[in-house]
Amino acid sequence: MKYVVVLGDGMADRPIEELGNKTPLEYARTPMMDQLAAEGEIGMVHTIPDGMKPGSDTANLSVLGYDPRKYYSGRSPLEALSIGVDMKDTDIALRCNLVTLSEEESCYEARKIIDHSSGEISTEDAAVLLNAVREELETEGYKFYTGTSYRHLLIWEKGEVVDLVQPHDVLGQTIGQHLPEDKMLREMMKKSYDILVNHPINIERKKQGLNPANSCWFWGAGTKPALSSFEEKTSKKGAMISAVDLLKGIAVGSSMKVIHVEGANGGLDTNYEGKAQAAVDVLTKDGYDFVYVHVEAPDEMGHQGSVERKVKAIEYLDERLIRIIKEGLDAFGEAYRMLILPDHPTPICIRTHSSENVPYLLYDSVNKEQHHWKYNEADAEKSGKLIAHGHELIDYLFADQQI
Repeated sequence: MKYVVVLGDGMADRPIEELGNKTPLEYARTPMMDQLAAEGEIGMVHTIPDGMKPGSDTANLSVLGYDPRKYYSGRSPLEALSIGVDMKDTDIALRCNLVTLSEEESCYEARKIIDHSSGEISTEDAAVLLNAVREELETEGYKFYTGTSYRHLLIWEKGEVVDLVQPHDVLGQTIGQHLPEDKMLREMMKKSYDILVNHPINIERKKQGLNPANSCWFWGAGTKPALSSFEEKTSKKGAMISAVDLLKGIAVGSSMKVIHVEGANGGLDTNYEGKAQAAVDVLTKDGYDFVYVHVEAPDEMGHQGSVERKVKAIEYLDERLIRIIKEGLDAFGEAYRMLILPDHPTPICIRTHSSENVPYLLYDSVNKEQHHWKYNEADAEKSGKLIAHGHELIDYLFADQQI
């Protein structure tokens, strides 16, 4: 038996008036997922433990079977594992986004955050900009590390886990009240603006109508993580496919294989087909039992507030990834089970994460059923099935029987 999780990050949403009061998942054309739902089962799952912030960190830990209340030590330390940073027990890791701030105001505190991802800036351009920040601001106690696209890392030696605001939670808002209370972190963010605002890359980006990456934004502070081995925990040899350092870091921390796919970039134009083929290959050629395929695009489109692009991301996921995986595994001939779900909602109306239950779809290539369900939030709610603790969902996937 082979096992697949396809995780459409932030895919769940709330009804949208311009879509006829349907969610993007309801509105999108998803014949493959709807077929799997009609032959499998759907339901709702609570991936964010009560009282914890809704994020891809806690939610993906849940889906992989790691109870966030036990294993979560912060988002950035997981990303540090992916980047290859050897954290000391006294280190604090912080996410360092390259963001777009408004530029017409006279002081830093009065600026507004326009874009948490600087127009999904390329890793190549971001690396140049981060290096400019590094040359001016890096000290013995504060080290910068390049990640992917707008997502980078700051290691604070002998630091503390301070409360920091996620940039996508305050889009369009004046930043003054959301800046770090820690004086050094606050000052570094302000200085990063002075370093980046007139950098040649940003001047060129503005000429091209692109959002400049004109400030660092620190958030997600945490300590060195300690995850148990996925294989020892589940008796399944697992692999991870994702463009995002967070997911790759979870894989490194849990001793899963990390598969790098050329052209996988975490955006709407990611290499869906390459990810799908890599998933099929690791199961059918490399002898792995389990693969986790993470696609960031629906979440990014939710943060952008783009209804059209979020619908398109879901349709791409269906046609260009899930269909290819199903056809590849069907051709291989061994029985398999596939679990499809979001980690959390990223509603267009708020442009950030929320904690509502999300719909799951569980398909078994051998034990097929016949239903009238389609895969969306409304039908999953109507099914009456609810998994109250997200970290228990993977046990159902491996149970080889219907819930």
